[in-house]
Amino acid sequence: MSIRSGDQLPLPNPTGREAGAGGRSGGGMGRRDPRASATFTGADLASVITRAERLLARNRILLDRLDAELGDGDHGENMTAGFAHAFRSVVPADPSDDVGDLLRQLGHQLVSGVGGAGGSLYGTAFIEAGIAVAGLAELTPEDTARALDAAAEGLARRGRCRLGDKTIYDALRPAADAFAAAIARGAGRDVAIMAAIRAARDGMHATTPLIARRGLALRLGERSRGHQDPGATSCYLLFRALLASGSRE
Repeated sequence: MSIRSGDQLPLPNPTGREAGAGGRSGGGMGRRDPRASATFTGADLASVITRAERLLARNRILLDRLDAELGDGDHGENMTAGFAHAFRSVVPADPSDDVGDLLRQLGHQLVSGVGGAGGSLYGTAFIEAGIAVAGLAELTPEDTARALDAAAEGLARRGRCRLGDKTIYDALRPAADAFAAAIARGAGRDVAIMAAIRAARDGMHATTPLIARRGLALRLGERSRGHQDPGATSCYLLFRALLASGSRE
């Protein structure tokens, strides 16, 4: 099962309120301060956590429905409940907090708090990202690219997966590469994030014709073809949460 036309997850509008899973946008348009810092701090992580929690909750039913075709049908429920608990457990107490340490804490919470394979995979990704930027209170765009690369490769090792296996990695690896490539070209942080979001979305959609080679969907064989991977979909949602629009979700 792939996302039907009424369930499309649109690209966010970086200058205004982001549309929901049904593609509707609302009022409250706003713009980011163009003078906003290009660095990423513990406070920024807290904001991303808040946006991610909202996006996962808003799309819980969609994620469960996708997972029902390939797995246990509880990916949305697990992600919503587990991430909410983990997010509330990791709150920066001070602007100078080590971002790497916060990412590792979040990862450990996800490993223990999110049910199914998602907790282990996402937890490992956050832990590896934190290790890559250990000791830094502010991340430059280059630091962020390094963290995303470490997250992708950590998840690949933990899940023993590669591109084309119909997993989270099919969205995460292209997104990390797109972010790094944009930064290498001299793009700003938000432009790089939008490039990553587009790559994650394309990777998510690209899982539909694939035959699953990992996870519970592996047992379906050819029958897994034609269904969008729920993990790649939640990964796309998490990348959407990286973009601060300057207004409420």
